[in-house]
Amino acid sequence: MLAIPEVTLVLGGTRSGKSGFAQRLVEGLPGPWAYLATGSGTDSDMATRIAAHRDRRGAGWETIEAGAALAPALIHTPDQVALVDSLGTWVAAHHDFAVDVDALTKALAVRVAATVIVSDEVGLGVHPSTEVGRQFRDALGLVNQAVASVAGAVWLVVAGRGLRLESP
Repeated sequence: MLAIPEVTLVLGGTRSGKSGFAQRLVEGLPGPWAYLATGSGTDSDMATRIAAHRDRRGAGWETIEAGAALAPALIHTPDQVALVDSLGTWVAAHHDFAVDVDALTKALAVRVAATVIVSDEVGLGVHPSTEVGRQFRDALGLVNQAVASVAGAVWLVVAGRGLRLESP
């Protein structure tokens, strides 16, 4: 599949600084900017994390609560620079983690403006001790590979610092 230069994937572990790194990439581009949120405040910890992300963004950002409907949200914002945060919560929002990766990559292909996508690199974390944990890790790993295959740039963020990964 051909790379789409307007797509950038930002990977990292939990609390690696990947969302802040991705936000800085987007803010280096002319707006308008859209923040496509895929998570929801289902518990107090998640609500606190979402609030911190919201507070970090200043004026000039439109927030779109995409949830599980990420592909349609990308299609409906073709002219806005988009920050998608994140693929992990998008995968988790689907029953049995069954996502339509083709719809996602097609939505990325039709966008005019740049898209920066945040995702967890779950292969670097603790090995899941449950079957559902392993299923999530495997599903997200496959989604990350599919998005990386259409991305013009892929970054790995560790301790708030980014390392651009080479194409295969």
